[in-house]
Amino acid sequence: MTDAQPAESERSYNGLPGAFPYAIRSSESLLFKGYVVVAVLLTVAIALIFTFGLIGVLAGSAGARGGTFTFSRTFFLFVGLLVVAPLLAPVLLVARRHRRTASSTAYDRGLALSALVFVASLYVGLVISVPPALQESTDSGVVTALYDLPQLAGLAPPLLAVGLMYVVHRILK
Repeated sequence: MTDAQPAESERSYNGLPGAFPYAIRSSESLLFKGYVVVAVLLTVAIALIFTFGLIGVLAGSAGARGGTFTFSRTFFLFVGLLVVAPLLAPVLLVARRHRRTASSTAYDRGLALSALVFVASLYVGLVISVPPALQESTDSGVVTALYDLPQLAGLAPPLLAVGLMYVVHRILK
């Protein structure tokens, strides 16, 4: 019985923080290992940006009573979660798959590639959603075309990338 406990603790990763080192140790894909590092750095950066943004939202609505201001605070946190969750999902999926079954390098690589597409789609979505007052003149036709799209269209690239990530997960599963 005591021999089974160390083997089980070796296979377990004990939640979100432990999933990152576990996924790096268990995966044979160098691309996925690189993505784990990128995911950690982006998650920390986005968490800091949303934390400072939340402080600004709280400071701007400190004297206000509930209602719209309470909703805007909650919505701000919800958007932060919607940005961070797809960054973390591939790491958690690969760690879970390696812990439960024998995973393949193709699965790890496919999820890493689809997650990197999500990272790029976040950038494209941000370029689309830049307010006209903050847009800079550029010679790039691609950036100009993205600026000309309605700001709400900035949601489309990340949503499509999340859909791609789901499809890759289902196909390679």
